[in-house]
Amino acid sequence: MREGGSGVVATSSTSLELSSNSNSSNGSATASIELLSSGPPQVILERLKDYGQEDTFALWDELTLDERHLLVKDIQTLDLSRLDRIIRCSLGVQGVPSPSIEPVPEPSVSTVEQRTLDQREKWWNMGLKAISQGKLAVLLLSGGQGTRLGSSDPKGCFNIGLPSGKSLFQLQAERILCVQKLALQSVNEGSAGFVPIHWYIMTSPFTDEATRKFFEIHKYFGLEADQITFFQQGTIPCVTKDGRFIMETPYRVAKAPDGNGGVYSALKTSKLLEDMAMRGVKYLDCYGVDNALIRHSWDISLTKV
Repeated sequence: MREGGSGVVATSSTSLELSSNSNSSNGSATASIELLSSGPPQVILERLKDYGQEDTFALWDELTLDERHLLVKDIQTLDLSRLDRIIRCSLGVQGVPSPSIEPVPEPSVSTVEQRTLDQREKWWNMGLKAISQGKLAVLLLSGGQGTRLGSSDPKGCFNIGLPSGKSLFQLQAERILCVQKLALQSVNEGSAGFVPIHWYIMTSPFTDEATRKFFEIHKYFGLEADQITFFQQGTIPCVTKDGRFIMETPYRVAKAPDGNGGVYSALKTSKLLEDMAMRGVKYLDCYGVDNALIRHSWDISLTKV
């Protein structure tokens, strides 16, 4: 069970494909098998040694040929140099005092309550107009499982104990429906030029399928299926306190979602920044799925990207 990246690249030009197809020769497949029979691929082993991760091959002799193939393929998907930088940075800050945080200077801060009614109404109307024109999108960070909530399901599926029994996903979908209704009521020309709010939901390899099924079962909570885009964040190997890879099995490195910070590379690799531009999105409301009390930016104004 895991709590919630950039794309990964091969760590070696050595290719060790063992899967056979109608176009592959038996001789080539046999040669590859014999290569794995003799020991770990030297190029990959040396690469692992460069970063102190050679223990990944510790149980090589106990693996079947198929398991050795899976292990090699798994390692080849890891960007070892990038992971080494992340691990070193993480280990380097352990025990280091956090920098002091000071309040933002008062002249730089303003609240809605300090504004006049005319100013507040102006902002409200500007926001509703932008929403009605499709300029607002919502980005939900939902890659983690509800482990700390006592569930292995995606966090958004969790019933937080409200009298209504609504899940976090449902609560957030209904807020989008509500603001869409308000925006629609604010436009004089009716629904002809109205554009629904697009909802981008970041999942992970551990929550993606369950999240999609949950939305399908609940008929997208009243939203249109085509106004929701699911995309996956990346993963990163789990490591010990001294930075060594943890093995999920003797032939697979344990991995977990790469955190909310992974949203930036996930948006890039999923080409969703281009998708937002194509849709005319100028404002993005981003928040975590387990924040049930979130005050969305559309409550008062819009936060420009």
